[in-house]
Amino acid sequence: MLTQTIKSILESTAKQLTPATDSPALDAELLLMHTLQVQRSYLLAWPEKRLSAEQLEQYQAFVTRRARGEPVAYITGVKEFWSLPLHVTTDTLIPRPETELLVELILNHFSTKDKVTLVDLGTGSGAIALALAHEKPEWQVYATDKSQQALDVAMLNAKQLRLTNINFACGEWFVPLSGKMFDVVVSNPPYISHEEWQEYEDGLKFEPSSALLAERDGMADIEQIIRQAASYLAPKGLLIIEHGYQQAVQIRHMFVSSGYKDVETVCDLASQDRVTLGFTL
Repeated sequence: MLTQTIKSILESTAKQLTPATDSPALDAELLLMHTLQVQRSYLLAWPEKRLSAEQLEQYQAFVTRRARGEPVAYITGVKEFWSLPLHVTTDTLIPRPETELLVELILNHFSTKDKVTLVDLGTGSGAIALALAHEKPEWQVYATDKSQQALDVAMLNAKQLRLTNINFACGEWFVPLSGKMFDVVVSNPPYISHEEWQEYEDGLKFEPSSALLAERDGMADIEQIIRQAASYLAPKGLLIIEHGYQQAVQIRHMFVSSGYKDVETVCDLASQDRVTLGFTL
């Protein structure tokens, strides 16, 4: 009995996934690429090639998981960030495109500096730290996370990317960094409130809630980082934080009241307030 061709299975899968995702055709392709361990060009070049029974069974298992809402990145184990392929697991958040704004802003602010010491707090899969370490091999990058499981993922990514200018430490925020000083402190911390979680829970249910939810209306971790960062920043050091689009005014006030200057909020590509930054004196 003949199995389906690449073309036919992609068409039928896209229809099957339409209720579950905004990008059914793309998801169908990504899952098939993962099943066959090929690039997209292969799917385009061989539309009439038939899957083996074993390949079809594995692919259908992946499709079933996606139809139930599981993100493609957790099924394939890979998510691209800053053009780098990163390994991800359910111990880490899936890196988002909007988080690349942090990387862009840091590179812009320190474009002429060869020696920069930077720490990424709550690094997760390592996305921010690894992107910066890759772009600036002369910089010294640190990355912390309170989850050893997440840190293991970040360290694996660093190894696979052959990055040697990055150090990892397990602990909450600044706890494992005693005595160290930095030119940049960057973080994408938890910032969703318990009230907001009721709205987002279905879409984020596969991701670690500890990396998403924060006490005090989503502000607890951000407030702690802002309050403590000045003790770890060199003069004219940069603190830069990703946050929810409705939190910008409150966060700017926290920056100013904590003594930071040139405080500003930058919008993401969707014109939503996404990142706030400020400098030490």
